Amino acid sequence: MNRTPGETAERTTERTVSDAPPDAERLRRWRMVLGADSADSTRCTLTGQDAAMDGALDALYGGGAGKKPNGRGTGGRSAGLGASAPSVARWLGDIRTYFPSSVVQVMQRDAIDRLGLSALLLEPEMLEAVEPDVHLVGTLLSLDKAMPETTKETARAVVRKVVEDLERRLESRTRATLTGALDRSARISRPRHRDIDWDRTIRANLKNYLTLPAPDAATTAGSTGATGTVVPERLVGYGRSSRSARKDIVLCVDQSGSMAASVVYASVFGAVLASMRTLSTRLVVFDTAVVDLTDQLDDPVDVLFGTQLGGGTDINRALAYCQSRITRPADSVVVLISDLYEGGIRDEMLKRVAAMKASGVQFVSLLALSDEGAPAYDHEHAAALGALGAPAFACTPDLFPDVMAAAIEKRPLPIPDKEYQP
Repeated sequence: MNRTPGETAERTTERTVSDAPPDAERLRRWRMVLGADSADSTRCTLTGQDAAMDGALDALYGGGAGKKPNGRGTGGRSAGLGASAPSVARWLGDIRTYFPSSVVQVMQRDAIDRLGLSALLLEPEMLEAVEPDVHLVGTLLSLDKAMPETTKETARAVVRKVVEDLERRLESRTRATLTGALDRSARISRPRHRDIDWDRTIRANLKNYLTLPAPDAATTAGSTGATGTVVPERLVGYGRSSRSARKDIVLCVDQSGSMAASVVYASVFGAVLASMRTLSTRLVVFDTAVVDLTDQLDDPVDVLFGTQLGGGTDINRALAYCQSRITRPADSVVVLISDLYEGGIRDEMLKRVAAMKASGVQFVSLLALSDEGAPAYDHEHAAALGALGAPAFACTPDLFPDVMAAAIEKRPLPIPDKEYQP
């Protein structure tokens, strides 16, 4: 598809739009929304960049939606992407030229789902043409075992770009939020004299300020009058410095196919948490088997390629492993990230959660850790966890630091939307 890209095309379109009569502009917009099948009813002919954008959209959402990757259509129009790698690569270049990055990512995801183009992502040339995002990473991870060696380095480069972008976005706020929570949780209320935080002690006791009567004028010549004092009913002390971790964090992540985006975000957060000296972080991923990836947390790309998306789910088995690694229950936070479709023993899973909470463990249950909101999930299991005091809810990456801070300080969790609660 040949066109004039960049600024020239944009200016041409802007000039055409601004010069068009109001009725013609409305028809143009409806024609773009309704697609090629509406050409006769709107009597609007697209030209230039509009025609190129319409062609890219029609290849995916028009006739291309009825065409299988092997080239054999399911009826209807014969236009589409087919299984031609050059055709798809050219289409990927087109959509990156004409649409913003957020739209490109949606269109790529739809192309993979609607047209079955996953196999083409095994070609290095194709990977170089795509717009990297979290969902693409999930697709690549699911294809890892089928990926030829010639493609793996390109795939790792794509995954690393996404991971580094996420780290830049999430690391500083996560560190700041959790460092504050750790400091607050470490303060002591009965400090020794040398451990008193005088600034916070004074502020905490300002309500106890007393005005003292003016001293005798005969004994205090030159005095300015009445004085006052703060009565320190409550002392606030610094936590004693220690090289040991103040809190133990266990991220227990479901790696079934529907949880791909959550696995990506959890791996990035796991690496960030592991880099904080005051936290001891463990990352466990599971399907019907349990894999401890803690020793790879220094590189979240290695973590991601250590996962195996798909398969069944045995939450009880995963929680049993996590429980066996807890040595300081009162200082431990377990975060289960799962859609709660349990293939193991349901009653045992719930008993295990109840036992951990009874021992002092802070237990957090997230239906998803992604920007998409709550996925399909097992409402019965979510309700049962809620009855145990571990409400299950979907969490965005931006909210996750606040959720962890609340768990560390043993405060109520900031549940974002009651809609996602069972």
